[in-house]
Amino acid sequence: MAHSIGRTLRRYWRQTGRLPAGRWLFSRALGFIVPYTGTLGAEVRTLAPGHCIVSLRERRKVRNHLRSVHAMALANLGEMATGLALLNGLPDNTRGILTGFSICYLKKARGVLTAECRCDTPDSNERREYLVNGGICNSDGEAVAEIEARWLIGPEQETPRAD
Repeated sequence: MAHSIGRTLRRYWRQTGRLPAGRWLFSRALGFIVPYTGTLGAEVRTLAPGHCIVSLRERRKVRNHLRSVHAMALANLGEMATGLALLNGLPDNTRGILTGFSICYLKKARGVLTAECRCDTPDSNERREYLVNGGICNSDGEAVAEIEARWLIGPEQETPRAD
């Protein structure tokens, strides 16, 4: 039986959220499942259908030659926030894939960064595109980037069983 990533994300978030290091554990598990995203070392702070907050601490691994967070690390953080906000709210038998992404860099990103996304979530698995917006702020609350992600949502396909 197929079920969406939404149900799985919600279940793992509830399970790990009860633990003292639950957010850290959830974030590491997510990084294991999505290895490229895991390279960021970001931490999911809030996760609810249609809402996600992810933080990233500036460190050498994500810096550029200008002593600020690299543009692609910011893009990855933005994609992570938009994806989790939307995918976490998917109904059963629904899948989603990123089909377009744009980011506007507003200023150098330094220190602890926070990406946030609030969006409507689908109430059916009807195939359609969703435009999801998010933003990234520094620890002073200043916007450092704006994100627009295009996600294609549709029915999950049954995987044939190998008997």
